[in-house]
Amino acid sequence: MTPPPSSRPPPPKASIVRFKAALRKAIRKNRQEPEVDFLNIVAMLDLMTIILVFLLQSMASSTAAIKENDDLRLSRSIMRAEPSDQGVILIISKSAILLGEEGVPVIMLPSRQQLAQQGLDAKHKRSGPNDLYIVPLANRLQNARTVDKAVRAAKGLDPTSSDAIIIADATTPIAG
Repeated sequence: MTPPPSSRPPPPKASIVRFKAALRKAIRKNRQEPEVDFLNIVAMLDLMTIILVFLLQSMASSTAAIKENDDLRLSRSIMRAEPSDQGVILIISKSAILLGEEGVPVIMLPSRQQLAQQGLDAKHKRSGPNDLYIVPLANRLQNARTVDKAVRAAKGLDPTSSDAIIIADATTPIAG
């Protein structure tokens, strides 16, 4: 049988030194590495800046990104200087005349054989079937020129001149 509680001997008293040593040991044993609970914003901004510069450089050469297909076969360039990277883009393919980077059709062209025999329909010309002035194209180019003037003035560039980048199919006839 167990002796009554009053007759049990008291537990041995631990010294303060042993208690502190055991506490330090328990703290070391249960210590965890601190978690990283914040984002390193500086490194993230550096990365985003590099990505932004890369995207801007790749978008700057938008004329180089024009893909050839059956409707548009590019010919070799005879330019000696570096082409302009700013200006309205005019694309003349086998089936259409397109304006702008989006390639919005201005005029849908008839087949090459019909175009060679009859030319472009007179309803698109200013003064008859033999005129070289294409009214819808001229109107769209005039609108592009107005926008370019405003952009050049806002950038502090000379608004009296504009550039046009003409990309034509290799089989496009040249009027002389």
